[in-house]
Amino acid sequence: MKLIGLLGGMSWESTQLYYRIMNETVRKELGGNHSARILLHSVDFHDFEQLQHKGDWTGIGRRLGEAAHGLKAGGADFLVIATNTMHKVHDEIARISGLDVLHIADPTGEALRRKGHRRVALLGTRYTMEHDFYRNRLRDHFGLSVMTPDDDHRLEVHRIIYQELCHGVIREESRRLYKDVIARFEARGAEAIILGCTEITMIIGQDGEKLPIYDTTRLHAEAAVRRAMVSVR
Repeated sequence: MKLIGLLGGMSWESTQLYYRIMNETVRKELGGNHSARILLHSVDFHDFEQLQHKGDWTGIGRRLGEAAHGLKAGGADFLVIATNTMHKVHDEIARISGLDVLHIADPTGEALRRKGHRRVALLGTRYTMEHDFYRNRLRDHFGLSVMTPDDDHRLEVHRIIYQELCHGVIREESRRLYKDVIARFEARGAEAIILGCTEITMIIGQDGEKLPIYDTTRLHAEAAVRRAMVSVR
């Protein structure tokens, strides 16, 4: 089994979901006491949040690339960045680390394409929703048309992620806001919803939703395990 390099801590609330899903998936596939081979570097998210706020994506790419290079030195075979937003600097991290990076948008795009979806809605941090790195990858690689919330709802979706979910806080009023945003997407013709932030799965799931929900955290973690297990199948 290949060694998964996991770059986490952004936030650690979602990184623990990656760890659990990866290990549960290996156990399901292999049985017994099997578990995933994972090498984790968990960063201090405070530092990177400050760099995001300043718009210093060059600094973010350099520091995450250096952290990922340490994972390569530790024997990691490939890299998983346990966050959607930081894939904005995917190419820089790959270049500095020397590791092949499993892009988080790809397993989601593949799952959406298999189901025949073309017009989808994206929830995430404002960086993921407003910058084009994520939407363009889904468009260019998978032929998807991606919509995002209006300005006011984007701000609220972002605020809930950073001020609540990253701290493990689950508020029912915040869940209702997300559900309202999803209902608005349905009215606009969305065929599916992408949970494009690894924390959103803490507050929204498929239960009770009319539109299919695509959880990037689970899809990414399971795809990493499939890649790691190629040599043992």
